[in-house]
Amino acid sequence: MSDVRQEHDAFGPVSIPANRYWGAQTQRALEVFGSYGERFPAGLIHAFGLQKRACAQANLRLGTLPEDLALAIEQAAMHVAAGAFDEHFPLTVWQTGSGTQTNMNANEVIANLANLALGSALGSKQPVHPNDHVNRSQSSNDSFPTVMHVAATLQLRDELLPALAALRDALTTKARAWANVLKIGRTHMMDAVPMTQGQAFDAFAHQISHGIDRIEGCLPRLRTLPQGGTAVGTGLNTPEGFDRAFCEALSDITGEPFVPNPSKFEGMGTHDALVEVSGALNVLAVSLSKIANDIRFLGSGPRCGLAELVLPDDGLTSSIMPGKRNPTLAEVLVQAAMQVMGNHATITVAGASSVFELNVAKPVLIHNLLQSIGVLAHCVGIFTERLLRGLEVNVPKLAENVENALLMATVLNPVLGYDRVAQITRKAAQEGLTPKAAAVALGFLTTQEYERMVRPEWMVAPR
Repeated sequence: MSDVRQEHDAFGPVSIPANRYWGAQTQRALEVFGSYGERFPAGLIHAFGLQKRACAQANLRLGTLPEDLALAIEQAAMHVAAGAFDEHFPLTVWQTGSGTQTNMNANEVIANLANLALGSALGSKQPVHPNDHVNRSQSSNDSFPTVMHVAATLQLRDELLPALAALRDALTTKARAWANVLKIGRTHMMDAVPMTQGQAFDAFAHQISHGIDRIEGCLPRLRTLPQGGTAVGTGLNTPEGFDRAFCEALSDITGEPFVPNPSKFEGMGTHDALVEVSGALNVLAVSLSKIANDIRFLGSGPRCGLAELVLPDDGLTSSIMPGKRNPTLAEVLVQAAMQVMGNHATITVAGASSVFELNVAKPVLIHNLLQSIGVLAHCVGIFTERLLRGLEVNVPKLAENVENALLMATVLNPVLGYDRVAQITRKAAQEGLTPKAAAVALGFLTTQEYERMVRPEWMVAPR
């Protein structure tokens, strides 16, 4: 049995590995672009299965495909959407900027699966043709951006938004548990006035809540699809109502309320909605960097650092210092945020590269966007489960800091005036005294007066 089979296309014969379900155009693309580097994440391939299934349903409904072929295409596309044929999508991200080759890869795999199910041979293109039937009423120019939107929507829904909700809830739980745990706030990285540990973690929870809101705010535009525009946005060779029938079918399949873009030209020639999503992820990355850095800095120690937080042991250590514990999971999250910020720069440039009726930086744009979603979902998840849930506060250390904090005396400004309070803090710093001892030594207050007026638990909220 031969290891290859021969197929023909408009350019002549092509040799294809006998056990592969792709066809002549995919094989030619492999030879032109090579196999170096990144491939699309599986989610994009699965989204192609969903898109081709919805197209088959729309074509059947509108009478542009016979029932037997439409059902065969739909069944084959379902297998692709389920991930059963991921290995038959070999193309690199580094291909034509419209994503044409990956669209053809999907057409060819689905056509071959359909033909096998209908009793024809692999590569026969009969009775299901990859262009005439699987790609009916479509172009790569409207199909690929549609798939970009679908893949991003589903990955946000299924991976990132649940991970962020779990992080927000875990932060809120910590905020409530530590609502009465006093600590010293820091501004300019220097000691400031008292606050609670709960207030710090409530701020973190609000950051993540805002991040969720930003992403959800993008979803209506992400669910607006250009399918039906075909080559340039006019809908050439597409039956009337195809865009509506497609979105209705896709919505039924996915449970997401996808709608047709009223301007197919905007949906194909620009990718502002995807750049907007990346922007929301970029803001989220900034928030996550702040949260992870604060936690790892406040957990520095255990003896010679701030040591206000106690990070759970992850079982990892130094290669040279026995027993050393590092904030590995916080560092993971910070690095993930760095990757997302870099991806956003690429996505911004790719989005800004739209020219006339087609953006031809689609593959690199969606590759980076899906990577951003995926890396955030993964790293937020392990940070929440393996670090945040086991995080504790070092109550004795916090109490010691509050007792010795020079700027506790700030509350005396309305009583003594700024200049006298400055004398208290200066004397305390120079002589190693507590603010109370300095105030008493200066004769400004008695011990009882100081203790009555300087109550840290009263200083953490307006009175």
